[in-house]
Amino acid sequence: MKFWDSSAIVPLCLKEKESELVIPLLKGDEDIVVWWATRVECFSAMARRRREGVLNIDSELKAKNILIALAAEWSEVQPSELLRQRAERILTIHPLRSADAFQLAAALIWAQESPQGFEMVCLDHNLREAAHKEGFSVLP
Repeated sequence: MKFWDSSAIVPLCLKEKESELVIPLLKGDEDIVVWWATRVECFSAMARRRREGVLNIDSELKAKNILIALAAEWSEVQPSELLRQRAERILTIHPLRSADAFQLAAALIWAQESPQGFEMVCLDHNLREAAHKEGFSVLP
């Protein structure tokens, strides 16, 4: 079981250069754990790619269907006061945006505040660095 950031989920849904990095990780462990808002973050990334002309509407719809199928199977860390407090602490320590702070806070809660030996799949440079400093093994 691995915690997956939305930056690593999107390439599971779309054919991107990063897809070849994350697809083998999914095949090795199909128990995905994510933050509660991951699906919305992925929908946002797909819509942005469509607006930028990277995706056409048909490709976006196919990607969203893959995302919905993944979401039906994954486990989510739910919002809570504890999660909000962890995200606030993270923002005082690491140079992250709020969405990434929530991702890392959710991963910490999933790891029961002891991330050594837990894996996080992430492609975002700043979040990877913060997760590593918190003690996660960061993939790929």
